[in-house]
Amino acid sequence: MAGRGSTAAEPNRDGFAADTEPYRRELLAHCYRMVGSAHDAEDLVQETYLRAWRAYAGFEGRASVRSWLYRIATNVCLTAVQPRRMRVLPSGLGGPAEDSGRRPSSLAAGEVSWLEPLPDSWIAPAVDDPAATVIARESLRLALIASLQHLPARQRAMLILCEVLAFSAAETAEILGTTRAAVKSGLQRARARLAELRPEPGESLEPTDERARALLDGYIAAFERSDAGLLEQVLRTDATLEATPFRDWQAGRVRCLRLLDTHVMGVSGDWRMVPTAANGQPAAVIYRRDADGVPRPDGIVVLTVTNTGVSQVVAFHHNPGLVALFGFPDAP
Repeated sequence: MAGRGSTAAEPNRDGFAADTEPYRRELLAHCYRMVGSAHDAEDLVQETYLRAWRAYAGFEGRASVRSWLYRIATNVCLTAVQPRRMRVLPSGLGGPAEDSGRRPSSLAAGEVSWLEPLPDSWIAPAVDDPAATVIARESLRLALIASLQHLPARQRAMLILCEVLAFSAAETAEILGTTRAAVKSGLQRARARLAELRPEPGESLEPTDERARALLDGYIAAFERSDAGLLEQVLRTDATLEATPFRDWQAGRVRCLRLLDTHVMGVSGDWRMVPTAANGQPAAVIYRRDADGVPRPDGIVVLTVTNTGVSQVVAFHHNPGLVALFGFPDAP
């Protein structure tokens, strides 16, 4: 039983670790779904474990360890999101740009709170990890995370707990300190709102799929060679392109290519990219050559890929901290 052999003054450290550590990865994924930021999710998990440690001696197995931790984590997230701005992607600010020929306008730091990508390596399950089944890649796709941020925080929590983590309405009510009726009502509203916000899920490929790897390689090669023709072969005709910290985003391959070829791709050698994975999607770490010809960390690009090509490109530019977050060095 959790908590056995501990006292209020001195919790059982070994027992606490044995009881709680198996859930760290899925709690990180849960906090990320709630707040849309890898940095914030990491901090919130730390706060969750700190609170759990303080309360562990009095826990005494009154509920499952997993539901107890989720109650703490969810309430930590709800407290955190209340005073903060909603995190968004450029597509969350309005429709696509009408003129793909003009240089996109960037927003000042702090003017908008941008969504952040999540490194797959943070939630990759260990061999025989029982928590692996609850870290479904589909529940971490960027499009879904972006849509979730538009829901009221408690509705977001209800939807994640019930739809993603498979807690019952009664368990969710206990975690949130509310009633089953309130959970069922909140779920109904959350589902309706999400249906309005979320694009129709497509046949997205896993990052390990051979076709997905080929498309990522093609995207990287196009940028490193400054080859718009190669990029045209990679993108679908209905592809979308958005990049933080820019407000404008593009819909349609022709518009995407015009913008990239005119204002972004530069000359061969301006860009270096290293394959990785984020949000259960193919991704690349971005380095951009500075005025002295030195490649500097710039950010991360995440692709949505299907058998017919890349359907969505989301780039997180001018954010070298993301390169470090993903565990990559300052130079390619």
